[in-house]
Formats: sequence, C-alpha cells, structure tokens
Amino acid sequence: MNKKTIRDIDLKNKRVLVRVDFNVPIENGQITDDTRITAAIPTLRAIEAQHPRAIILMSHLGRPKKGPDPQFSLKPIAEALSKLLGQPVAFAEDPISDAALHQAEQLPAGGIMLLENTRFYPGEEKNDPELAKQFARFGDVYVNDAFGSAHRAHSSTEAITHDLPAVAGLLMEKELNYLATALDEPKRPLVAILGGAKVSDKIKVIESLLSKADKVLIGGGMANTFFMAQGRQMGGSLVEPTALDTARDLLAKSSAKLILPVDATIADAFKNDANTRVLKADEPVPDGWQILDIGPATIEAFRAQLADAKTVIWNGPMGVFEMENFAKGTRAVAEILADLTAKGTITIIGGGDSAAAVQQAGLADKMTHISTGGGASLELLEGQTLPGVAALQDK
Repeated sequence: MNKKTIRDIDLKNKRVLVRVDFNVPIENGQITDDTRITAAIPTLRAIEAQHPRAIILMSHLGRPKKGPDPQFSLKPIAEALSKLLGQPVAFAEDPISDAALHQAEQLPAGGIMLLENTRFYPGEEKNDPELAKQFARFGDVYVNDAFGSAHRAHSSTEAITHDLPAVAGLLMEKELNYLATALDEPKRPLVAILGGAKVSDKIKVIESLLSKADKVLIGGGMANTFFMAQGRQMGGSLVEPTALDTARDLLAKSSAKLILPVDATIADAFKNDANTRVLKADEPVPDGWQILDIGPATIEAFRAQLADAKTVIWNGPMGVFEMENFAKGTRAVAEILADLTAKGTITIIGGGDSAAAVQQAGLADKMTHISTGGGASLELLEGQTLPGVAALQDK
C-alpha cells in the first residue's frame, strides 16, 4: 500500500479524528454483531500509544432517510465500545454544534468521543465540503480506518481529506494489503469462488478475476443464469434474462477457467421445509421447482478444484444459506477453506454474506482474512479505485 498510515505521522498531543465503520446490526437497542467495532480496536490502541490530545470517532449507521432518527443512533455503540476498551467513551449528539466541539475540548488527555451518525446530515452522501469542514473542526489529523465505506465519496471519507492531513488506519492498511496482494502478487494457484444471487451485480468482478485467477468457481443464484445460457431448463429458479448474453460471452471466452456446479439441491417452494431433491446439472429443473443450493457432488468437485490452491478469494454464498436446509453448500465451502488455511493457503473472505456465513459456521478464526467491507471489497476486486483511499496522503 502506497498510502501513509498512522505509523508515518506524529500524533502526540494531536486531536485525531478517526473515520471508523461502526455500521453494525442493532436490534431493540442491542448490537447483534460487533465484528466491525472490535476490528477498529488495534488502530485505536496504536493511536493511544502515541499519546494524542484526544481521539474523536465518526461513523455512519444504516440509511436514515430524513435526518436524525433514534433507531439509527450510534449511542448504543458508544456504550459497547466503552466496555471493549475499558474506559469512558463520550458521545456527541449533534456533531455540527458548538456544544459538541466544546464537549470535545473538555475531554481528558487521551479521551475518546464518538460523534453521532454522519448520515443524519444530508450533505454527507453528497460529499458536501461545508459539512466536511464542520467535521474537520474536531481534529488536527484525519485517519480513515473505515474500509467498508472507502468506496463512497462522502463528506466524512473524501471531502474531509481536503481540510486535514489524511492517513490510513491499521485496519484500512490490512484490508488493502490482503486484497491488493491477492490480486496483484498472489501465491498461485489463485482460485476465486463467487456466489450470490445475480450475475449482473458481479459482471465486472467475474471479468476481473477471470483475467487474474487460475480458476473461478461459480455457485449461488448466479450459476442459474449460466445454466440457462447453456440452454438448460430452469423451472422456477432465479434467472436473469437480461444477463444471458453476458453469461454466454463469459462461457465462450473462459470456459476452461469458469467452473460451474455439477449438481444442485432443488425445492418445490422457497421455504426451509419445502420438499427437496438433488438434480444433476444437465437435467431440466421441473416446473414449480427451483435451485436453492449446490449439491453434494458439486461440494466434492469444488473441494478437488481447491485442493492445490495457494490463495483463495471467496465472495457470495452458494445457496440460500439463511435457510438451514439450503446452507449445506455454503457451510461446506467454509469448512473446505478452514482446512486449507490450516495447511498454509491464504484464504480471503470478501465481506457481506460470505463473512456472515463464515461467522454463522463458527469458522471466522479459521480464515486468513475476513474483510469488513462487502461493497468496498467487490469494487477493489473489480479493479476500481476507492475514493476514500485515493484521497489519503501518498508515502
């Protein structure tokens, strides 16, 4: 990574404004997954070690539509972070007010404060430079540690870098180093596993990975569109008619690298207790039935394809993993990758549903790296420049 980090800048007695990604799931005021909060702690500890004047944190949460909304407040996160750090975390309810600035000035040396949801202000998603200036009042130095938001050019990720010296946090550095190295200087064979519902969501990712990976394994709903492009009858399966030409083109150009499922688990309804059966990939899906997971033969075929991999990138589930009866393929891939990691293979999970599936399987600590940013990791895999990264100072 050619960007400066907190290691390259003196933070002693400075007010350090850190953009974190605390966009975590909250139900009834309780955080149900604190992965993104705990992922920021190494950066906060490293900043603390430099004895700053104060650490001010900012993040978005959810998609509030009309300004401040209690259900999207970061207040529960301030409380959770306080427990994780073992020290008080102050909370500023209105970051663009003078009262919040005064509150920050009253923090003890090295004190920490979390600002309320940046998306409570309409200028945030418009990359408004005036709102960025309001945020910038809290810091002498800006640190972006929010990889999950790095693909957005927002006031708190891009515009603010024009007002303060801007460097990367340790999580940002780690994310970029793993993903960029896997793409540009991978240990080979490099195998990519792509799933999820739609081909159209990942056309650029598929094209990019086909040019860099040794194999690309396709599962999930997107495999259905490739099957239909081959002329197979798909019954009631999810298919994207508008992506059929793209699928045909990808198959024509890259059929040797593109590995499709050899069987599937089909169901007569989109529900967990539906009737199911396993169908070979070349058999027609009956009317009223739909593919909801890869089948057992595909699991073994994918295991064989992955056996000699030295680097694996996985983005997207193999089926409707939210339903227990259609989570077998996704869970099996997670277990295969856990075994490979133990043997020295670099395994990178590209955030989003893949990360959720690995967590659900209890295998998160068995992977080399789990990205905290689904959208950002996808855009990086596409070869795109991330605005929140490009805006940081070069080394």
